[in-house]
Amino acid sequence: MGRTESNGKGNEMNYRMSIDEAVESRHAVRSYTEEPISAEERAALEEAVATANTDGALHLHLAYDDPEVFSSTLARRAGFTNANNYLVVAGHESNNLDMRAGYFAEKVVLEAQRLGLNSCWVAGTAKRRAVRQTLAQKDKLVAIVALGHGATQGEPHRSRTIAQVSRPVNNVPEWFARGVRYALLAPTALNQQTFWVQMLKKTNSDGLPLVGLSTNGGPCARVDLGIVKLHFELGAGMENFAWADPVVH
Repeated sequence: MGRTESNGKGNEMNYRMSIDEAVESRHAVRSYTEEPISAEERAALEEAVATANTDGALHLHLAYDDPEVFSSTLARRAGFTNANNYLVVAGHESNNLDMRAGYFAEKVVLEAQRLGLNSCWVAGTAKRRAVRQTLAQKDKLVAIVALGHGATQGEPHRSRTIAQVSRPVNNVPEWFARGVRYALLAPTALNQQTFWVQMLKKTNSDGLPLVGLSTNGGPCARVDLGIVKLHFELGAGMENFAWADPVVH
């Protein structure tokens, strides 16, 4: 499962990468090998999904060995091959569902990366109607995430600069700079990166500096904002700041 390293005795032991390694190494992968997701990997993924559902009040679930959802002409044209396993991102419709779903589903995605699996967030290339039939009544399908053993490890996405997505740029604390760098590693729809992170000249009641997070909109903007929020937190460390209310234009 995942990567392995020698224990110095000629044997191998399981190695699970750190969350920082997962953030750095995760890239969108659309082509997968025929290697199945093992029972051990499934157990770890199911545990991550259960935690995300509890903490995020969501209805995420995993599907395995189902080639139908990514068999559309659009999916093939987009380069999806052997995409037979996926995470269904869903929950009861509410004003903050998309952002909440992006935040907690990305936790599952990063856990998959830690296990040595690969992934790709999907909005419109899969057969969404077939997936909707698996949902509980009143649930909304937010997104689908392909999962599996990648044929490659993917490539870094093109990225905006720190100055294009945040303020201030100079003379900022290390935690803020690291948070923005992790935010730029977050997957966003069409690599649009329409988010904006700003360290405000305010503090909360505990004296922590406030950070604002907003987006100029676009496809899946609220889902992207949730994913970016998680990445910034992982980079910056929640002990160093507090969030102001996020804004979607």
